[in-house]
Amino acid sequence: MKKLFITYLFACLAVAAGAQNMTSSPYSRFAYGDLGDNTPNTYRGMGGVGIGMRSNKAINPLQPASYTACDSLTFMFDLAGSVMWTTYNDASGRRNRANGNLEYLTLQLPLYKRYIALSAGVMPFSTVGYNFTLSDSINSDYHYAMSYAGEGGITQVYGGLSFNIMNWFAVGGNVYYMFGDVSNYRALTFTEANMHDVAMFGELKVSSIRTRVGAQFFHNFSDQHAFAVGAVWEPRMKLHGQYDVIETNWADTVHTSGEAMETPMQWGVGVSYTWQQRLTLAFDYANEGWGSVQAFAGQQLRSRSIYTFGAEYRHDPAGRRYVDRMCWRVGAKMADPYQQNVSGREYKVSIGFGFPLRNAATVFNATVEYGHRGSLLKEDYMKLTINAAISENWFFKRRL
Repeated sequence: MKKLFITYLFACLAVAAGAQNMTSSPYSRFAYGDLGDNTPNTYRGMGGVGIGMRSNKAINPLQPASYTACDSLTFMFDLAGSVMWTTYNDASGRRNRANGNLEYLTLQLPLYKRYIALSAGVMPFSTVGYNFTLSDSINSDYHYAMSYAGEGGITQVYGGLSFNIMNWFAVGGNVYYMFGDVSNYRALTFTEANMHDVAMFGELKVSSIRTRVGAQFFHNFSDQHAFAVGAVWEPRMKLHGQYDVIETNWADTVHTSGEAMETPMQWGVGVSYTWQQRLTLAFDYANEGWGSVQAFAGQQLRSRSIYTFGAEYRHDPAGRRYVDRMCWRVGAKMADPYQQNVSGREYKVSIGFGFPLRNAATVFNATVEYGHRGSLLKEDYMKLTINAAISENWFFKRRL
């Protein structure tokens, strides 16, 4: 019954995730929109590290080699939701927006002892959601308004396997099915009757497959020190789908369509160090080659680098006081934009808290992130993410 219930819930939430927006940012109107964060909420409190992280307390889709870190008798299930408050500042003034939605849904279970493990889940690849209007005039003679609106996103459902090749080396891979559609609309309208309006509507539909592979080296030096070093890689792949652009002006209507789209080659490395199961320090670097891919409708993209640092502290994992067993996290992240139209890097700092249940391995996590991006249009946001990382002993064989 548990398995049937989880399967049913998984299917329902997967459909719901593909139909929702999680942003109101004007920057999401460029390219594929705002890219999703594939790290679990457990690590988002640490800035979003994950490539070098290996733990039996978190499902980590960012690093497919990490799945074999799970307990060989435990089924894991992770569900997260978030709410975000955003402030936009530009020459026209200050605006506030709020959004909330499901972040991701993942599960993980061992297939053969601690040597083979499986993970699956659903999460956003990108999200689009904006609606704003700018008004002005030309020499006080012609009054016009420029309207922009967009919605949709691309959802990814993944399945992954991890293998422990040796006691100190693991490899893994994910296969993603990407689906969804994105629509963008812009219009230039005039108040004066002798002026002609101009409008453009674009729609992108995606149904495609992509892959990711990862590897981790890990070793424990007595009970005091533990190290893990990881790497991930994604090949450059064609993104199957179609885009249509319809432009209308006073004289004609032009329809453009095409299928040439790609996802970039990506690679990243990460390292983590744990002392006495109390203090964990981690660092990641990732590179995404968007500058060399072919985007839809002539979009201009550029390659991006991502730097992430995080730390986690527990005073005493086996302590009698509840506060001793809590997790305290802090992190920072710096990332270049992948859209050519966006200037300035994105900066983010985060703090997180882990609340373990007294008589179970389940942990509830809360993360607060503050981020900033943009120069002419400044975007500042505060995001609260809450998840339940549920662990249950499903595979223990009782003896009479």
